[in-house]
Amino acid sequence: MISVVIPVHNRKKFTEECLNSLQMQTFRADHIIVIDDGSTDGTRELLREKFPHVNVLRGDGNLFWTAAINLGIRKALYLGSDHVLTLNNDTVASMDFIEKMVRAAREAPDALLGAFDIDSVTRKPYYGGELINWKWSSSKFLLNLLKEDQQKGLHEVSLFPARGLLIPRRVFETIGFFEERQLPHYMADYDFTLKARRKGFKIYCNFDARIYTYPEEGGDHKIRKHKTFKNYVKHLFDIKGGGNLVNFTIYTFRNCPPQYLFPGLITGLVRRMVGFWLK
Repeated sequence: MISVVIPVHNRKKFTEECLNSLQMQTFRADHIIVIDDGSTDGTRELLREKFPHVNVLRGDGNLFWTAAINLGIRKALYLGSDHVLTLNNDTVASMDFIEKMVRAAREAPDALLGAFDIDSVTRKPYYGGELINWKWSSSKFLLNLLKEDQQKGLHEVSLFPARGLLIPRRVFETIGFFEERQLPHYMADYDFTLKARRKGFKIYCNFDARIYTYPEEGGDHKIRKHKTFKNYVKHLFDIKGGGNLVNFTIYTFRNCPPQYLFPGLITGLVRRMVGFWLK
């Protein structure tokens, strides 16, 4: 049994497009669970009128990503799901997305499986997982290492985000849920997959299962789009800032091997402080 879990806060248009794509799957999920965290743009009405089959959980706008996804996962496990598929609402699933995920799960039943991201606008490959180098707090993007004809099947990676991540029930029973207290919004998914990997679960990108994403719609992408001092402060300290220094420090202490902790932490902090102005 598979449940799809999608946290939502406004962006009704994206939510509708995402749910429409799930209705058109060649293999349908058993449950779709949407966590509507205080949307004010008509999302509640959309879900009630157009998607009455969807399980809707509600928040007051203060769950943020991690608490919202955990709420949905707990519901999925309560419903008896063997696998939980986490999605963002700004994703559109290819028609055979879930089918390809299920097929790969039979091949690697205890692994976490990430989807191959395609940019919805450019239709070019966007993301396929990372291989982390803790010594320099950097990652190699797998897409940069694979030729086009190699972008198929399963490829092992170090970590993966939760936009299109299929997680076996046993992973939650072994390591628990996403870390919502210390990492309330960004980096909780990277942290989760790294923790799972340390416990012996492999992480793969399933290049046969494609989702289409809108990279420029991410909260931190919008912050970095305008290079102002106000946005610089948001980038480094706001709860939705992708370069949040506190979150990165916590994430590094939780996951970095001790021998690389000092150089990894310093290098990573510098990258976030300088990178805002360079990207």
